[in-house]
Amino acid sequence: MSDNRRSAFRDATADHDAAAHIPDTAQTRSPTHRLAFCDEDFLLRDELRPVRLQLELLKPELTLDEAGVQSTVVLFGGARIPEPDTPDAAGSTTRTDLSSFYTEARRFASEITKRALASGNRDWIVTTGGGPGVMEAGNRGAQDAGGVSIGLNIVLPHEQAPNAYVTPELCFNFHYFAVRKIHFLMRARVICAFPGGFGTLDELFEALTLIQTGRMQRVPVLLFGRDFWQNIINWEGLAKAGTISDDDLDLFCFVETAQEALDAIDAWGSTDRRSDIPGRT
Repeated sequence: MSDNRRSAFRDATADHDAAAHIPDTAQTRSPTHRLAFCDEDFLLRDELRPVRLQLELLKPELTLDEAGVQSTVVLFGGARIPEPDTPDAAGSTTRTDLSSFYTEARRFASEITKRALASGNRDWIVTTGGGPGVMEAGNRGAQDAGGVSIGLNIVLPHEQAPNAYVTPELCFNFHYFAVRKIHFLMRARVICAFPGGFGTLDELFEALTLIQTGRMQRVPVLLFGRDFWQNIINWEGLAKAGTISDDDLDLFCFVETAQEALDAIDAWGSTDRRSDIPGRT
């Protein structure tokens, strides 16, 4: 990131560098003498959580602004969905019913990235959680098309590294799930949910809730795999029970393939529904 703003005040970086060359004394070795913004122990205190939340919100926001990213196409989906023909630990071939969605996610991301390239990498930028499975397929498809993509990783108890296809300059890491979800949706003009687990469900329902309650402009929400989604969620049952309205069932649509998803996006833009970039708050 760069900061080209001019100020009459001394630059913080200059003081950071100067503080590294001060005399070594009992006073300067004391933790209390460290510049607050350079003091990791201080920044990690529980009382500094509001500051860390703000920093985690600002870092990706400023970086994406500087990169000129205006709108994104978000791919949610399971980390455990393998690429077709991936050998398992026993050396055999894994062919689950869901592995085809890796292929469709990769194909869809590639086609969307062609639109991103036509926009000068300002719009239609593929965004994933940066991990394996469907996320990897999305970033990989963007790379296939010769474009960039965003990865929003999260620190988990077990080791997780970004997949190798995320554009390095657009690869972020988060501590707070809530802030990460803000960045998923802040620029989203399309939301795609592939089969997945708890994390995918959490991300999908966060988006649907924001749209349902008018906290976010309505955008296409595409659920890949009708059988999967109807098997795990009784959508009509929610409406029948009165916990959602019948109209809420129109907040999303089912697709099976990358081409169906592209057709749904284009059909959305040809209706009277708003298809512009969501308002950013």
